[in-house]
Amino acid sequence: MLSQKSRHALHAMLYLARQDGSVTAAEIAEAERIPRKFLEQILAQLKARDLVIGKRGPTGGYVLARGPAEISFAEVLRAIDGPLALAPCASQTAFRPCPDCRSIETCEIRPVLIAVRDATAARLEGTSLAQAVAQQSLDLPA
Repeated sequence: MLSQKSRHALHAMLYLARQDGSVTAAEIAEAERIPRKFLEQILAQLKARDLVIGKRGPTGGYVLARGPAEISFAEVLRAIDGPLALAPCASQTAFRPCPDCRSIETCEIRPVLIAVRDATAARLEGTSLAQAVAQQSLDLPA
């Protein structure tokens, strides 16, 4: 399941994708109904992964580090929760055998988990913030 932290991160990133300039954490928190302290932790993680830029001062706030078309859902989720795979043996970025694994080569579960990872990663990597914002605007009633 998607963690609450990841959902908030995606909402914050989509909010930033819809903005023309920088916005404060307080503005994002209010608009997206995210507890501010929690959002600040999320923004710090996103900043550490070079997905947002934080500016200090009277005109400060946060902006996306790249254009919304260049940031995928997968990048945001990996920045917050780590690998997309359901088990470590199916991960491309954090591979390790499962604690109870008898044999990676003969495991009947691993091929299915790899297929799920591949399908999930393809969808999340293939969906940018810009696409999600554009889709939402198409779904709004006129």
